[in-house]
Formats: sequence, structure tokens, C-alpha cells
Amino acid sequence: MDDAHRLRDEPEQDRPGSPVADDAPDGHHRVEPVRLVPLVPRRQHPWLLVEVDGAPAAYGALVWSLREAARREATVVAVCVVDDDGEDPLAGLARPAPRAGAAALERLEAQVLRAIAETGVSGRVRTAVLARPVFEALSSAARGADLVLVSGQGKALLRPAVPRQPTRRLARGA
Repeated sequence: MDDAHRLRDEPEQDRPGSPVADDAPDGHHRVEPVRLVPLVPRRQHPWLLVEVDGAPAAYGALVWSLREAARREATVVAVCVVDDDGEDPLAGLARPAPRAGAAALERLEAQVLRAIAETGVSGRVRTAVLARPVFEALSSAARGADLVLVSGQGKALLRPAVPRQPTRRLARGA
């Protein structure tokens, strides 16, 4: 490539004799669509954990959570907590009985469907039946306790944000 060819201001596809310029029958070059890489969100969308136990206050919390999830683009996890009946011989492994879990999930989903019909917010809800110790661990983390999540990929420590000291406002000239 000579210097005169390199220093031209026109792009290569506009140069006569280039393969791109000769593609179109009318002499104009075709514009190819540009594929954009999808943007990755900087933060994961928030999750709202709601315990639904059949009480009117819990239902009100579920309705509020659905509206808040629509506002924040969050996901609501509606949870029904099943207590251990003591029938399990391995009492240390708090696992809800299959029948109790299925019945609780059915009641939970009925309340979630009722709340969705009331709010009109759909597609942002997941349901789960949790054992009492799992729910207590999650809710205590919200009140300030440390919660360490350990998995095959590593460990993560969940801590509440440290509250900032209120700023003092000084009068002008002080």
C-alpha cells in the first residue's frame, strides 16, 4: 500500500474498485446491521422477601411488595414458613414434611394470585416454602446479624450497610 493510498480521507468501502462498493447494483454500498452487545446491569435487581402466613397484615405486606417491586424492577419472593412437626427422626435436619409443604405452597400461591389480581403486577413473583431455621437466618441478617453464604463457588458475607453519622450543618461564617 503506497502513502497516497493510505492517506486518503475516504473509507475503504467508498473507494472505487473495493469489493464493498461494488456489491449493490445501483453503485451504492450496502449498510450492514450492527450487532450491539447487551448491556450488563451494574447492580442486580433487588429482591423483596415477604413472609405470607395467612394474616391480613401479611397479605397487606405482599400487596405492598408487589407494588414496590414494579417501582424498583425487583423480584418478590413470597415465603411460607413451615415449622418442624417433630415427626422426622432426623430432627436436626429441619425439613418440612412433603404433605405439609405441598399444602402450604398451594395456600401461598392462592394468596399470591389474589394479590396479583388486586395490583395488576405480574411476572415479578416467586414462591417458596422454607423451614423455620432458614427463614430465621435470613430475617436475622436483615436485623444486623452476619450471614455467611457458603457454596461450591466460594463464600460471601452479607452485612447490613453501616449507617452514616448524620452530618452537622454549620451556620455560615462559623
